[in-house]
Amino acid sequence: MYRLTISASDLHDLIGSDHLVIVDCRTSLTDAHYGKLSYAEGHLPGARFADLEKDLSQHTDAALGRHPLPESESFLMFVRSLGISNDSQVVVYDDVSGAIAGRLWWMLSRWMNHEAVAVLDGGFAHWQDKGYPITRRVRGPKLGTFQAEANDGAWVQTHELVEMLANNAVTVVDARSPERFAGKEEPIDPVAGHIPEAVNAFLGENLENGVYASDKALKNRFSSIVSDAGGADQVVHSCGSGVSAVHNMIAMEKAGFGGSRLYVGSWSEWIRDRERPIATST
Repeated sequence: MYRLTISASDLHDLIGSDHLVIVDCRTSLTDAHYGKLSYAEGHLPGARFADLEKDLSQHTDAALGRHPLPESESFLMFVRSLGISNDSQVVVYDDVSGAIAGRLWWMLSRWMNHEAVAVLDGGFAHWQDKGYPITRRVRGPKLGTFQAEANDGAWVQTHELVEMLANNAVTVVDARSPERFAGKEEPIDPVAGHIPEAVNAFLGENLENGVYASDKALKNRFSSIVSDAGGADQVVHSCGSGVSAVHNMIAMEKAGFGGSRLYVGSWSEWIRDRERPIATST
């Protein structure tokens, strides 16, 4: 069983396995058509496609961030449409080293408690670098039978985070670039900066040569953050909209620090209320 990440070579050996389900999560926050076009131009053999905006988010409440969670039943129906059942080994991938695919990993593994979910380490680029096959063939529909109860304790809502921060009960770890965290630039959201007292841990620093760094290196990176927080279960991950933050969660779990949670709304929801404080760095 693969639970966090899987190498391109290990996945290549699994291609054709009865219980394997591969999901292409490529997307662009600036081009709504990018993901579907990329999938059509070539994807891993047997892969299905998941759209971040349509399949992994819902947009019925303007007070929420850019990528709020869909209703659990709606998500379960989508999961079954991918051919996923409770005995499936799911592998998700993108072309940005897992920064997008991690969203589906979290939704399945932490929100829906399905253990056999892994991110393809290095993503589409690493698969191609290995010379492994790409296809344009789209598999016919095959419904899965996945059943699960949503674990809403795996994520934090804004009102909960406000109370936790007031009581110094959690440490927010922000995965965005140092420039966005500092408020020096903000290419997506209308307000720049970060949640006060948050710690910046840019997700790009989890990588070496496009794949996750060694478990030892990741442990060295996050040990002080976890120690200062009082334990991994006191860490809440944030980013722009609750997607790329998962990259740090996976990195921490690879390092042996399990139990952290996700702030799904992240910065894009935090700033919906102008009364909430913001911080910037010089």
